[in-house]
Amino acid sequence: MSALVLITPPATEPLTNAEAMVHLKVDFQIEIIYIDNLIKAARVAAERITRRALITQTWDLYLDAFPAWEIGVPKPTLQSITSIKYMDTDGTLQTLAAAKYLVDEKSEPGRITPSFGEVWPVTRAQTNAVVVRFVAGYGAASDVPAGIKHWMQVRMRQLYDNRSATIIGTIVEDIPRNFVDGLLDDFVALDYGWAT
Repeated sequence: MSALVLITPPATEPLTNAEAMVHLKVDFQIEIIYIDNLIKAARVAAERITRRALITQTWDLYLDAFPAWEIGVPKPTLQSITSIKYMDTDGTLQTLAAAKYLVDEKSEPGRITPSFGEVWPVTRAQTNAVVVRFVAGYGAASDVPAGIKHWMQVRMRQLYDNRSATIIGTIVEDIPRNFVDGLLDDFVALDYGWAT
């Protein structure tokens, strides 16, 4: 069993308010707060669909025990491992020395394995006995792929134009949802069943 907890959210969004306003063809200052919310909603949806972190953020991955060999780290792209902590058999929280494990940031998802000649320590039999703190994301807003940003813009336009769940007396011509969400197909990370 595993769970994910966000520790440090992204400091910025992939799109600025000015970029969003240009795409939406809006120049009303009164809309700034609403557009900021649309940007965040589009980013959260893109992260959920792609199973990625877009802008640098810090997460804790909780495991009930160390696996037999490899720890798959969700939310690509993996930037770094901050720490691996575990509850030893005596019930004392320990920090695993960085020399005892190897981090593969090149694979997607990223992964952690014991160093040569090492094995994972034995943990106490309890829920969430292992906590892996990691930093993930493409980096800054300028590092987020253009395809993801484009999807966010299309999604924001849909939300901006349709502010209610129901539109009475209007026929809405909409770009087919599978086409819009298909813009993210190249960015979807593998799903290993992590809770989010």
